[in-house]
Amino acid sequence: MFTGLRWYATKILTRLPLPSSRRLVVRPPELLYPVTVRMFPSSDDAVFDQLFVRREYAPVCRREGEAKFILDLGANVGYASAIFASRYPAARIVAVEPDPGNYELCKRNLAPYGDRVQTLLGAVWAKRSRLALERGGGCDGREWATRVAEAAPGNQASVEAWDVDGLLEMAGADEVDLVKIDIEGSEAEVFAADTARWLPKVRNLCIELHGDKCREIFLRAMARFDYELEEHGEYTFCFNLRPVGAVRQQA
Repeated sequence: MFTGLRWYATKILTRLPLPSSRRLVVRPPELLYPVTVRMFPSSDDAVFDQLFVRREYAPVCRREGEAKFILDLGANVGYASAIFASRYPAARIVAVEPDPGNYELCKRNLAPYGDRVQTLLGAVWAKRSRLALERGGGCDGREWATRVAEAAPGNQASVEAWDVDGLLEMAGADEVDLVKIDIEGSEAEVFAADTARWLPKVRNLCIELHGDKCREIFLRAMARFDYELEEHGEYTFCFNLRPVGAVRQQA
């Protein structure tokens, strides 16, 4: 509660006509190292609210066990990866973010964790591809709403895109302990029935689903698996994934 009250007071001060900084360096209790927050009108302060005040990743953090490898797909400015890197000090993490501005701050925020956190400027998609970056859409047009899409004729396809199997191969991982996905609707492509062949390699998953279509496609892909389901805030958590009828040791 104290962290939340102090944070909201700080947000109010930065919106007043005072010579306060529009970039703050903060170390929430969950983190080993501080992170930089671009204040309003950036969306960073809203993401900070989600993760460190409303604690929307609490279902992950309160589970017992360790993680060796984590994928953060749609890493934004790196707050989720910083939580995971602090919670699981032995884990390797690959953080993927398509927006260049977000990516640069992501790289800066995750630098203290050294070479066990790899940042990639790019996106996740159903297959290896190059995509167009779309700004100004989504919920409010701020940085957290940046999307990727197949480039229309005449548009620049500037974003490198990987499929999940490609990311696993790049990292030399046969299995992933946690996949976090917040990719502004691209989950409809990633979880298409004929492309989600990577799911048997996943132990735990958390995802923000953007709309009914994305939810329908996601649940259809997940129908092949048993798992413990939890909803918290804007996220859906699927723990201990295993093929229907199989038994997998809880992570």
